[in-house]
Amino acid sequence: MGTKLLHRVFVFYCLLDREQFRHTVNEMVQNGQLLQNNWKGEFFNKNKAIKAVRELKKTYPFLKEVDSIALQKAVENVNDSYTRYYKKQNKAPRFKSKKNPVQSYTTKHVNGNIAVLDQHIKLPKLGLVRFAKSREVEGRIINATIRRNPSGKYFVSIVAETEVEYDEKTGSSVGIDVGLTDFATLSDGTVYENPRFFRTLEEKLAKAQVILSRRQVGSANWQKQKRKVARLHEKIANKRKDMLDKISTEIAKNHDIIGIEDLSVKNMLKNRNLAKAINDVSWSTFRTMLEYKADWYGKQIVKVAKNYPSSQLCSNCGHQNQDVKNLALRAWTCDICQCHHQRDRNASINLRKEALRITAGTAGIA
Repeated sequence: MGTKLLHRVFVFYCLLDREQFRHTVNEMVQNGQLLQNNWKGEFFNKNKAIKAVRELKKTYPFLKEVDSIALQKAVENVNDSYTRYYKKQNKAPRFKSKKNPVQSYTTKHVNGNIAVLDQHIKLPKLGLVRFAKSREVEGRIINATIRRNPSGKYFVSIVAETEVEYDEKTGSSVGIDVGLTDFATLSDGTVYENPRFFRTLEEKLAKAQVILSRRQVGSANWQKQKRKVARLHEKIANKRKDMLDKISTEIAKNHDIIGIEDLSVKNMLKNRNLAKAINDVSWSTFRTMLEYKADWYGKQIVKVAKNYPSSQLCSNCGHQNQDVKNLALRAWTCDICQCHHQRDRNASINLRKEALRITAGTAGIA
């Protein structure tokens, strides 16, 4: 049985700047010129704000050059931010600065105004623009977000609704123990190495940042060097994301039940000696990818409590060895059954067993 999912497709595209409009509206609000819309009131009124944009077009013709639906979407985003602000879920929204390295806007699909035609994409006001298509867009297009990265590259993210059929069950279960020496060790013996992408380019990145610090801020050479630094950061991020995508997809497709440890990465980052290494492996991103891909393929993610002593328990007899708390101890022998364990493999086997126990208990309750 299929399910409706929202997929994002990333392709190259062009950015339309709307900061002049936002700045103009901000000035008019501060000057009290938008009398028909009490923006300074206790609550933000989305409908009145959209009407105010229509009135502004009569005074400022440049607003007609911008996609009207994109302007409406910007107002909706502001309304969403204020709604969460009133609920004390976040701080009050602010106008995006022109100096922000990431610039973006979103436009909605209305009456076929967004379409992908071979190697061209059609968007409101811009017509057909040639782009590098990373994958085919399937299903009903909902909206498109155009974004410029700090490196100067442009992308469009297309959200489409499509029917996805679940893969057949494999009858397999697996436990995953993540680490710093090896990125992940599975209970079936599979080991994914830690490429340490940041470490490999750290020296080159440091030199580029030193050169940037010596440039006059705002100069042409400063802008050029700033893009070089951004491209290095982007290269690291792209390599890491590619690795995480491949590993998470392989695991989610091949196993029905996946046991993972419910790590508190935020607290682990407080360790200054390990923070850089933990950031480099991106455990949180890996877990997020596993979760949404498990939904795609109809698989189950079981989170094992972070206080579960997966590394200390003997996967053969269940004896707990307190000495394994020492992270430097990579292998140990059980005093009871004399079974020799490799730390990460043993932990992954215990995580698999605990995941199956939790799953069986949940099924029994249901």
